[in-house]
Amino acid sequence: MSSSQQGIAARKQPMKLNTLVTLMLSAVIVLVLLSVHMFYFFQIGASTRAQLEDKAMAVARTLADSPEIQRALAYPPNGTRIQPIAKAVEESNNLLFITVTNMDGIRYSHRNPELIGKHFIGEDIEPALHGHENVSVNQGSLAKALRVFTPVFNAQHQQIGVVAIGISLDAVTVQINQSRWSILWTIFIGTLAGAIGTFVLVRVLKRILFGLEPYEISTLFEQRQAILNSLKEGVVAMDDQAQVTLVNQAARSLLNDPMASGMMSGDRIYDASVINDHLQHVLHNGRARRDEELNVNGRVLLSNTVPVRNQGRIIGAVCTFRDKTEISQLMQRLTGMVNYVDALRERSHEFMNKLHVILGLLHMKNYAQVEAYILKTANNYQTEIGFLLDKIKSPVIAGFLLSKINRASDCGHRLTISDASFLPDSGNEQQMAALITVIGNLIENALDALSEQVEGEIHVMLHYQNGWLTCEVSDDGPGIEAERLNTIFEKGFSTKGENRGVGLFLLKQQTENLGGSVSVESEAGIFTQFLVQLPWDGGNQSA
Repeated sequence: MSSSQQGIAARKQPMKLNTLVTLMLSAVIVLVLLSVHMFYFFQIGASTRAQLEDKAMAVARTLADSPEIQRALAYPPNGTRIQPIAKAVEESNNLLFITVTNMDGIRYSHRNPELIGKHFIGEDIEPALHGHENVSVNQGSLAKALRVFTPVFNAQHQQIGVVAIGISLDAVTVQINQSRWSILWTIFIGTLAGAIGTFVLVRVLKRILFGLEPYEISTLFEQRQAILNSLKEGVVAMDDQAQVTLVNQAARSLLNDPMASGMMSGDRIYDASVINDHLQHVLHNGRARRDEELNVNGRVLLSNTVPVRNQGRIIGAVCTFRDKTEISQLMQRLTGMVNYVDALRERSHEFMNKLHVILGLLHMKNYAQVEAYILKTANNYQTEIGFLLDKIKSPVIAGFLLSKINRASDCGHRLTISDASFLPDSGNEQQMAALITVIGNLIENALDALSEQVEGEIHVMLHYQNGWLTCEVSDDGPGIEAERLNTIFEKGFSTKGENRGVGLFLLKQQTENLGGSVSVESEAGIFTQFLVQLPWDGGNQSA
C-alpha cells in the first residue's frame, strides 16, 4: 500500500449526524435512567420496609383498641377469646404472627396454639410493656421477623397488655424486589420513549439541514466565506428584521465608510446608507431592483438588490454592487484595444494597396516611378505612424490615437499630435484606463463641437515629466460660454440633448480619484483647451 493510500485509510471518516445525535442522546438517556434507577434501588428498600412497618403498626393499634381484646385480657390466657380474632387478622393480612400478651409477657394468642400461656420470647417487648411502641428485627419461636409492638390500654387508660405483630423478613424481601421490578419497567418505557424521540429529532434536523452532514455544512461555510471574500463585487445581506447578516470585504472597501468598515453580523446599516434604503425597500415590496446607479461617498456604484425567499416567504434581501468606474475603465480598455486592431486593419489594407501599386509599376518596368512611390510612402509612414510610435510608447494608446486620427479625418477634420509629445508606457492599468477616458472623451467632445464647421483642427499633446503626465487637448471650435465653464463637469449636463453629460463627469471623477486635476479654458468663437494632469508610472522610460 502506498503512503497516500495509507494516509487515506488512516484518515478518520466523520461521523454522520443521525449516528452522532443518536449516540449522544442515547448516552444521556441511559445515564439519567441508570442514575434514577440506582437512586431508587437503594431508596426502595427503606421505603418498602417503612410501608410494611406502618401497615403492621396500624393493624397492631387496631387490635389494641379493640374492646374484645381489652375485655379478654382480664381473663386467664386460655386462647378461646383472643386466638380466633388474632388468627383471622393474621391470615387476612399475610402476617407471620399476631401475639397478644398481658403485663407479665404471657401469650394470649400465637400462631402455634401450644405456646399460648407461655412467656413471650425476646427482650424487644420491654419498651412496649412500659407503654412505648417499638419496632425491631428479632427471632423468637418462629423465623426471624420484623416485629412491631404497641401497648394495650383499658377504658381507664391503664396499660393491661401488649400487641406484637411479626412480618417474615422473606416476605419483606419479596415485597422490596417487586417494587424494584416496577422501576425496571419505568426504565424500559423511558428508554423506548427516548429512542422514539431521538428518531424524530434526527429526522427533523436532517430536514432542516437539507440532508447535509455537519462536516458538509462546515465545508460549505468555509467555501462560502472564501468565495465571498474573493469577489470583487460588494455583497451585503439583510434578514427580515433589517439586521445585517453578511458584509464581505469588497463591500467594506467600496462603501469606504468607517461605520461600514466596522459592520459585523447583527448590526444595522447606518440610516443614511443608500444600500440600507435599497435593502429595506426590497424587503417591504418583494420586487428586485436591478442595474441601478448609487452615489455613495462620491463613488458611483452599479447595484442589484433581490429578495431572498423561503417557501414563498421573504426572509431577507441581498444587495450586490460594483464600482461603475471600474466597469467604465474596462470598457474603455476594451475600446482602446478594438480601436488599435481597427487601426492596424486599416493600415494593413492601405499597405496591400500600396503593394499592388508597386507590383503594377514593376510590371510596367517603370522603375523611376517605383522608387519615387516607395520614398513617398516611407516619408508618409515616418511622418504619420513612425512619428506616433516613436513618441507614444504604449501600443494601446498609440492604436487609440490612430483610430481617433482616422475618425477625425472621416469627419472632415484634422487631428494632430504635438511634436513635443512623449508618453512612456505604464504598467498601471488604472492610470492607462483613466488616460483612455480622458483622451477619448475630450476628442469626441471636440469632434461634436466641430460638427457644424466645414474644417476644424484638434491638437493633442502628451508630455511626461517627473512622474506626472500632462494631457492637453484643444480645438478651434465655437468654444464654451463663460457661465457654463463651472457646470460642464456635472453629471447630466450637456448641450447636445437628453441622456448625455456623462463623459466629462467620468473624466473628472477618474482623474481626481488618481490624485490628478483637470481645468478648462475657452473663448467663444476662437478655441477651447482642456488641461489634465495625471500621475504616471513611466519613470523607467527615457525620451
